[in-house]
Amino acid sequence: MSYLGKVALKASDIRRLDVTSSTSATHTLTWTPPNEQSLIITINGVKQQNNYSISGVTLTLDSALVATDEMEVIGINDIGTTTVPGDGTVTTSKIEDDAVTADKLANSINTEIAANTAKVTNATHTGDVTGATALTIANDAVDIAMLSATGTASASTFLRGDNAWAAAGDALDYVDVQLITSSFAGTASLTYVSGFTRGDGWDPNTYGAMSESGGVWTFPTTGYYKLEYNVWMDKTGSSGDQTGYWGIYTTPDDGTYTEKNYVQCIFNTTNFSNQGYYAGHVIFDVASTSTHKCKFGYSGPTNTRCRAGSPTAQSYVTFSRLGST
Repeated sequence: MSYLGKVALKASDIRRLDVTSSTSATHTLTWTPPNEQSLIITINGVKQQNNYSISGVTLTLDSALVATDEMEVIGINDIGTTTVPGDGTVTTSKIEDDAVTADKLANSINTEIAANTAKVTNATHTGDVTGATALTIANDAVDIAMLSATGTASASTFLRGDNAWAAAGDALDYVDVQLITSSFAGTASLTYVSGFTRGDGWDPNTYGAMSESGGVWTFPTTGYYKLEYNVWMDKTGSSGDQTGYWGIYTTPDDGTYTEKNYVQCIFNTTNFSNQGYYAGHVIFDVASTSTHKCKFGYSGPTNTRCRAGSPTAQSYVTFSRLGST
């Protein structure tokens, strides 16, 4: 039959502590004795009995040692008691290879491992994006279906800088036609024209309408614009040859206006019905809707007249947006 008693003690079950030159009654052991009976204590070779106590790893003598005393403490661990390794005493060689599982790791470490594993998995897949370490987009992998552009892609459209498909060969995306509402006579000094109404059939809903106040025009959005005027001029009295001037004036700072275009209107007879149709245009870069503005102006003899009215487009101005600034 099998052995029923205690197994023999091993060297690992024996603990020893030597104390010299101490004048203290308390001493710290390097192990935790299960009880007082597990200790053999001698002072100067004399075995001690019932004159000490233990609490955890602390041994307390009834009387303090003197400096010349030599104390020896021998401890015996009972078979089956738990031996707790000291802090920092378990080395790498004491741990079996592949023995530490995910359950023994901190949750934060497991999360980081999972994230890095996902990156490696994604990096090694085949398809549009390839590469084991540095990811690379494969040649010809980006097609139209992967773009987020608005509009419809086709053989007759192109992709604009604002990520929208537009008809090829037709960059114009905005037109606003404004009619001069009332006829007016010339003056010796420059007069900026005011009083407009939108022409029939024009609805510039792409960016909103142009707005005019006191002859000053404000743009609804930035961009390159073509500014045009088309005016019907005639004479209201006889006085020989007459000359008037139409012009377009712009400002980049909402303050100083510069003449960018002018057309000379010539009336060279005394016939009251002498008349002509005049036009002019400029290209204006509207970098800011708050500072970049324009005006249309006329100067000429008082017996010259700009004929206007609505809804008939006798005299009008046109704003055409050609593209982004």
